[in-house]
Amino acid sequence: MEEAQRIFDYLPASYKNPTEKEYVDFLWDSFQSNYDTGKYSFAFLSYHMLFMCFVYFEIWQIKENCPEDFKNAMIGFNKDIEKLLLESQTPFVLWQVNESSVFRFLKLIGMNNTEIGRFTKIVKERNEAAHSNGNIFYRNKENLDEKIDEMLKCVECIQEKSNPIIEKAYFNFLIESSDPENREFSDEESQVKEVFIHGNYLSLEDIKTALRWDHSVLNKEQNFLSIQLLIGTIIEKYQSLLEED
Repeated sequence: MEEAQRIFDYLPASYKNPTEKEYVDFLWDSFQSNYDTGKYSFAFLSYHMLFMCFVYFEIWQIKENCPEDFKNAMIGFNKDIEKLLLESQTPFVLWQVNESSVFRFLKLIGMNNTEIGRFTKIVKERNEAAHSNGNIFYRNKENLDEKIDEMLKCVECIQEKSNPIIEKAYFNFLIESSDPENREFSDEESQVKEVFIHGNYLSLEDIKTALRWDHSVLNKEQNFLSIQLLIGTIIEKYQSLLEED
């Protein structure tokens, strides 16, 4: 159970609205209660949904920070789905894309077909467990723990490939937020929380990536003093994450 909780290091540290957090908490509660009572097949279904939430948040980061690449990746989608994905304000819209197909967006961060096949295999196993086919999957804790470990390894793989997207998001945020007179919030804390953290659905692991990024490349920017205040706000709030590693 403790190992399973690691997925929260990769899910958003906070959410734009309480409904999103409520949904994620509901999935975890469902997983936990089924795990504790030995209903391992249902626990697997709940955990897989948490895994897919992670995937949707990762794809959302690509959409927000590489919009042209994301748009070009939708070749073959019908116009209604394309419009829906481009105009949506929530990552959960991605549920409307076939789960085996949605992983192909991860090619935009360098995932190859072998890696994508590894992810889609988990979806196929979920589909088998979710149907009334007369079979009880994951009859014991050990089998489920192995599958959770596999999902977490997939999460780690995706997270590693997404680091350049996080660095790009951080760079863009600092540049675009450097003028207090022309940004969403005048105070640094609100700008960081609402625009950077919430806007990108950043996880604790994402924030660690941002903290490790060498921001010295911004030293010659016109509003560098303002940029330093933003960086200082992030460091003050989240530096302890690196100290825990």
